[in-house]
Amino acid sequence: MKRLFASLSLLLLITASLNAANTPNHQLWENILQKHVNYKAGTVNYKAIKAEKAALQAYIKELETHTPQSDWSRNDKLAYWINVYNAYTIKLIVDNYPLKSITNLDKPWDKKFIKIAGTTYSLNQVENEILRKYTSKIHFAINCASISCPPLYNHAFTSDNVNTYLNRLTRNFLTNSQRTVVSGNSVKVSKIFDWYGVDFKTDGSIIPYLNKYLDPDLPANATVSYLDYDWNLNQ
Repeated sequence: MKRLFASLSLLLLITASLNAANTPNHQLWENILQKHVNYKAGTVNYKAIKAEKAALQAYIKELETHTPQSDWSRNDKLAYWINVYNAYTIKLIVDNYPLKSITNLDKPWDKKFIKIAGTTYSLNQVENEILRKYTSKIHFAINCASISCPPLYNHAFTSDNVNTYLNRLTRNFLTNSQRTVVSGNSVKVSKIFDWYGVDFKTDGSIIPYLNKYLDPDLPANATVSYLDYDWNLNQ
């Protein structure tokens, strides 16, 4: 019996090792983010990333050669696609840098340049066809290279940290007094809540969602309006 348990334990270890080997090395992305992203300031040093473009290309290759498999966990897949969105957004900017805004590019979110497992995706497809199916919190984890976008986090997402990071980034964004401006019975929030309202609304209102994070709570009849969106590059 002891030999049987030992054999089963060894098999589990081997299986876990094989599964881990099939996922990308997100440490490559972690290194780039730690070196070139200031999360608190909400800025990205695109010039420096462009100067060391080989590092970004190495991570892109990791993503393209280690693609989601049926035996990956939910968290593995979620972390993978968040990193894909952010890394390819950085690639898009770096490939066209210098520029003042991502909006200077021709339909940047519809451009199909993300090659994953034989399919070429656009940023819009990654966000709307894949990521939004997981959780509304992805909106605070993916970055559109603009000042008003939720700041790019300076850590890579992995299966171990993805839920913790999503909770943290959502709370950080919504409790930032410049991102959520409360005045009496009125609140101004990011245009994200307008563009993707269906992801946040309960009975037609985003107030219950906001109240998960705000203290004190907003009244149910609070007036909601939206902040102007600054599309200038977050550099």
